[in-house]
Amino acid sequence: MRHDELLVRRLGIDTYREPVAFMRTDCPACRAEGFASLSRVRLTLNQRSVIATLNVVLGDILRPDEVGLSEAAWNALGSHTGDSVRISHPEAVESFSAVRKKIYGGDFSDAGLHDIIRDISAGHYASIEIAAFITACAGERMSLRETVALTHAMVDAGTRLAWYQHPVVDKHCVGGLPGNRTTPIIVAIVAACGLTIPKTSSRAITSPAGTADTMEALAPVDLTLGHMRRVVEREGGCIVWGGSMSLSPADDILIQVERPLDFDSSGQLTASILSKKLAAGSTHLLIDMPVGPTAKVRDAATATSLRQTLLDVGAALGLQLRVICTDGMQPVGRGIGPMLEALDVISVLRNQPDAPQDLRERSLCLAGDLLELGNKAPDGSGLALARSTLDSGAAWNKFQAICMAQGGLREPRLAPHRRPVTASRAGIVSNIDNRRLSRTAKLAGAPTSPAAGVELHARLGQRIAVGDPLFVIHAESPGGLEYAAQYAATHPQIVDVKELP
Repeated sequence: MRHDELLVRRLGIDTYREPVAFMRTDCPACRAEGFASLSRVRLTLNQRSVIATLNVVLGDILRPDEVGLSEAAWNALGSHTGDSVRISHPEAVESFSAVRKKIYGGDFSDAGLHDIIRDISAGHYASIEIAAFITACAGERMSLRETVALTHAMVDAGTRLAWYQHPVVDKHCVGGLPGNRTTPIIVAIVAACGLTIPKTSSRAITSPAGTADTMEALAPVDLTLGHMRRVVEREGGCIVWGGSMSLSPADDILIQVERPLDFDSSGQLTASILSKKLAAGSTHLLIDMPVGPTAKVRDAATATSLRQTLLDVGAALGLQLRVICTDGMQPVGRGIGPMLEALDVISVLRNQPDAPQDLRERSLCLAGDLLELGNKAPDGSGLALARSTLDSGAAWNKFQAICMAQGGLREPRLAPHRRPVTASRAGIVSNIDNRRLSRTAKLAGAPTSPAAGVELHARLGQRIAVGDPLFVIHAESPGGLEYAAQYAATHPQIVDVKELP
């Protein structure tokens, strides 16, 4: 075997979307090519190749003639046990010069952004180079022209869906608000009224549940493009996971590096939202922007600036856009976590008397706006149409039909382990910390354990007596329950009760 060929070994290490290779320091490729830890290496197997980040192994986990592959690298190469791969240096990433220019005060050209996004999508950028690009765009450093060009580049780098129907409507929430699972209800109402709404949704990255996670508690969401098209042609709408359809693939790569940095960039956020919607074939888009101190958009000034950026870029790209600023002071509904949120959704769709009214009314208002945007209702009458569609049972019938077309409707289940967190004093609920409540749900196991999460019993302004349940932790294991309960005990102001004078 040549020095630049090594036998592949699957190590079963999940590195999310980043391909990672593992080699011993004394392997022939490392010695001959001078590879060191964090080097970028090209792995080639037959007609496939992938650029991976190298981690060096000091012990005997691997033989000198082996290269270990993370799950992302293994799947990208289509590897099998016994295969050998060729190891080489990757080509220089020339588009990174445009990133350097921006860092030193220059502007991105349209072509420069196109080349950067093409290389990011192809896996040519290391995480540190992606972080440099994100940093160069952070704050308000992106002009309108640059943001439009970035959005175009992100759309062009992936698949773009086309539909025979017109208009094609969609709804997106900027995020940061636990339990805000209005999308399945809105899709059911809007599709029942005759609009086309092929909803592609994401799974959770840092939250207790994404829309796709919640919908998966009720029906299959991992559909092929052909299956998705059949559902939409038959029922007028769907709610599926968009991760397998390569819609704006650079966005998924950028997000995994951007989230830990916690940088605010209206340009990148706008490009992230609009590129996915344009790639999905949307012509009319409603954006729900919750505003609150522990939501993603924390104050009115930020909301006003982001709203204008979204409207300006949407207009430049020919997208009919409406942005609604909504209350982001507290969670929506009772459930936080896939199964608990699914229970809220079907209780609203079934018109059950104990359904969370805040989720119902929020969904109706947004659905009404979308019906007006899609020209199914005159301005000012969308809410009435949405309400009658829900009250009559037409939305529930449409939702069941969509679920059956996606593979079957199922009932969500409750977790076997539960523990209430109760009030230690009487008074009025004065504050709910969205972020810490979400963290409690994640420590309980959500979204990996679908039935785990938090069931919220307290609302802002509610009178509370000593011993009243503020929220109930749900977990699928005793360990998950204890993790979450310990965190809640050390953060008693997750739900803050102000004593009355």
